[in-house]
Amino acid sequence: MSDTSLPAPVPPPLLDADDLAALRAARTLLENPGLAAQLANAVGAPLEYVLARRLPAAVSRLVDTATRKALDQSLRVALATLARDAAPRPARTRSHTFAAAAAGAAGGAFGMAGLAVELPVTTTLILRSIADVARSEGEALDDPQATFACFEVLTMGGRGSADDGSESGYFAARALLAQQVAAAAQHVAAHGMAGQGGPAIVQLLAAIASRFSVNVSQKLALQVVPVVGAVTGATLNTVFMRHFQRMARGHFVVRRLERRHGADTVRRAYASLAAELPPPDAKPTRRR
Repeated sequence: MSDTSLPAPVPPPLLDADDLAALRAARTLLENPGLAAQLANAVGAPLEYVLARRLPAAVSRLVDTATRKALDQSLRVALATLARDAAPRPARTRSHTFAAAAAGAAGGAFGMAGLAVELPVTTTLILRSIADVARSEGEALDDPQATFACFEVLTMGGRGSADDGSESGYFAARALLAQQVAAAAQHVAAHGMAGQGGPAIVQLLAAIASRFSVNVSQKLALQVVPVVGAVTGATLNTVFMRHFQRMARGHFVVRRLERRHGADTVRRAYASLAAELPPPDAKPTRRR
């Protein structure tokens, strides 16, 4: 008896061609490369050199404290400077980058002593730029969920060698903060940003600061090492700003697609693109 079974039907694509292309571009931004690799590329140093740099314990504590204070102060300032019009418009990433470079140049002139002054300014500029990108992708900046989605971007750094193929660095970072973001958004919805001292806000800021301070420490360690030579605080701040702008673009494209198709559908489509990415340990090409 001949086998008359029919081949299994091909499942329809999860997203249409345009949205899949947008998701592919977002995934590339979010997963490659990490900030440490970009800093290494900027200073012409091996990645291992950047990762091996360690600040003295007292300086690390200063960075942790300064980072937390900067985050505590910055988001309301960043959002307050953006017009709350409903219509999305292109983000002004270039002007934010120039401003961050100027802050880095000014802070670099004072070395470690300038950290307490420069870091809140740079963090505010980064968050302002992140919020600007969010708005350009259709986020309502007066929504607490969108507010804290801006904070989430500061925890994103691309894949590392410890990541496995089944769980992307991007979705892992979001999962770590999901409950705290939801609690903080509920607190703000009930009490407004005036209640930002509530436990939910405090816990979220502490979680974000613990990850953001690692990036700050890597940048600062390079700024104070003589071998960096002509690489200035302006250059490193430019790398810093552009990194978070790329993370923001990818993050808010994913959120826009989630609003359209549902979070589960977008996540499955995102995972299906994994084979198209270079391996996580691929070294970035040096710019000449």
